[in-house]
Amino acid sequence: MDIDRRSLLKTAAAAATLTIIPAAEARERRVAPSDAVGLLYDTTRCVGCKACVVACKQANEMAPDVDGYGGGLYDAPEGLNEYTKNVIALYREGEEQSFVKKQCMHCIDPACVGACMLGAMHKGAFGVVSYDAAKCVGCRYCETVCPFNVPKFEWSKKAPKIVKCELCRHRLAEGKEPACSEVCPRGAVIFGRYADLLADARERLAKNPGKYVPKIYGERELGGTQVLYLSHVPFEKLGFRFQGEEAVPHVQQSVQHGVYKGFAAPVALYALLGAVMFRNRRRGDSDE
Repeated sequence: MDIDRRSLLKTAAAAATLTIIPAAEARERRVAPSDAVGLLYDTTRCVGCKACVVACKQANEMAPDVDGYGGGLYDAPEGLNEYTKNVIALYREGEEQSFVKKQCMHCIDPACVGACMLGAMHKGAFGVVSYDAAKCVGCRYCETVCPFNVPKFEWSKKAPKIVKCELCRHRLAEGKEPACSEVCPRGAVIFGRYADLLADARERLAKNPGKYVPKIYGERELGGTQVLYLSHVPFEKLGFRFQGEEAVPHVQQSVQHGVYKGFAAPVALYALLGAVMFRNRRRGDSDE
């Protein structure tokens, strides 16, 4: 009996689909750990002094970035790079302008952690997205999948690592706060327990209607982040392109785990290939 290839393809696709859908529904939404800490940045308080940038470099023993807009005369990074874990950027359009702090967002459900095959990227103490260079193979998947374009590769070194903000975890272990928040003269960035920061941000919005965009960026976006923002200009203008609430790994892993759940989809594929080979062999025997 000859085998209809179109029917086989439909059967295999249906088998794969049936395995994907239940798995997508099964993955639970991640929440911040009970000991989570983070940062709250308020654009209305930032004066662009960049004291946080200098303190970050000193606390993490980072080399100066002389290739920025300083023309090699002083350390003035244009953005995050292998020498810079924290930067203050400027948005300006007509009379509207704002400074904005950029660093790792310490996502509650991080894309980089989901993509790292060997656990070099992981959620550590206090929910900090941490990096273990000893486990890193340099695949740079974390750099590719991060929706905030944070991890950077040390292209200038023979034994390169990934560079990203780790919320000064070495200082946290000593009972200190991150260097950036410690030195901010205006309190534009503050450090604290994640739950307390959320409460603070909500109180500022309630007490100052019209001063801010009525939104706390990071409260829900991409599954939530432990670095939160208040802004007087739309977040899209500050470079925060993603507004959806689904975390990147939630979508990725739901599909991947669904395909391989019970190995049903691969089995269906192998069955299809086997059927095609069997049909081709029969045709060959008939020709002979």
